Amino acid sequence: MTSPTRLSRPLAIVADDDALIRMDAADILEEAGYTPVEAHHGDHALDMLRQHHPSVHVLFTDVQMPGGGRDGFALARETAASWPHIAIVVASGEMRPQPGDLPEGATFISKPFSAQVVREHLRKIVDDDIQPEPLKS
Repeated sequence: MTSPTRLSRPLAIVADDDALIRMDAADILEEAGYTPVEAHHGDHALDMLRQHHPSVHVLFTDVQMPGGGRDGFALARETAASWPHIAIVVASGEMRPQPGDLPEGATFISKPFSAQVVREHLRKIVDDDIQPEPLKS
């Protein structure tokens, strides 16, 4: 059963085709005060965003995700255009963003990433007034 505290936390969509990386990112986001919702590719993440966008504060996405028609850069741009209140973190161990790949305000981190790096980027891109308490500490 989900606790009331967990239900009151903002959502974070975590999109990555690698289950271990997705679970690691979800754990980091949960420790930062979010309720993570996992997606295994960009189209799956977009479906979840359409359903839950009022409650979603963060999109954390890999770039290369087979299956589903869009990569993480396209997902980030579509998210920023449709739901500008959502903070976006894009991660990759193989690709670097080129001009125009990332929407304004999004941030990029290299894989492998640490919890500290993710939290530092979230502190920079999530408005102070909506940061969950664990992220502020």
